[in-house]
Amino acid sequence: MSGEDRGTYAVAVVLAALAGCVDAFGFITLGGFFVSFMSGNTTRMGVSATEGEWHPALVGASIVTLFVLGVVVGSLVGDRVGLRRRSAVLGLTAVLLTVAVAGSAVESTQIVIAALALAMGAENTVFDRGSGSSISLTYMTGTLVRLGRGVATALTGGARWEWLRFAGLWLGLLAGVGIGTGVHRLVGLAGLWVAVGVAAALAAGFARRPGVGFSAAST
Repeated sequence: MSGEDRGTYAVAVVLAALAGCVDAFGFITLGGFFVSFMSGNTTRMGVSATEGEWHPALVGASIVTLFVLGVVVGSLVGDRVGLRRRSAVLGLTAVLLTVAVAGSAVESTQIVIAALALAMGAENTVFDRGSGSSISLTYMTGTLVRLGRGVATALTGGARWEWLRFAGLWLGLLAGVGIGTGVHRLVGLAGLWVAVGVAAALAAGFARRPGVGFSAAST
């Protein structure tokens, strides 16, 4: 892995941790729904609808819709600015996370969750190259499949350590969940300022070096 690719990978791990942190806030706030893990929301939505529990089904459907809308907006913003995609999308993510903090200040759970879901959808477009190729940041099923394939490859004489890249992304998400849970326990939703700071710092960093590391977007 080149130095440029290592830099991109390190940012991806940080963004996975950011997603885990934000998801912990959303999960705790809603008591079992996610703002970044849409497979879990889809399962809960389907089970609730089948059992006639329409309120949780509607909650799940709303979050999924907002997440997809976040992807749409992030993609449009990123495609419009070209090489400044990463800075622009991360800036958008920081703004949406700030809206979530503002929502908590006025005690509006709806605003908080809507903004968090939009932010996580947008974050997933940071590494997008316009062809659907991107690094998985807020969901880990595909990453764990690649980890397993990498282990199998190593056991059969292939690349010995390739699987560690995917393990690192998963561990980043897990660490973020732990951090988010701990911060929420200490200061509540005001702890989302930590997530705002991380997104804003990354946006500023990429603003100084636009277009760096795009070769690694197929990780």
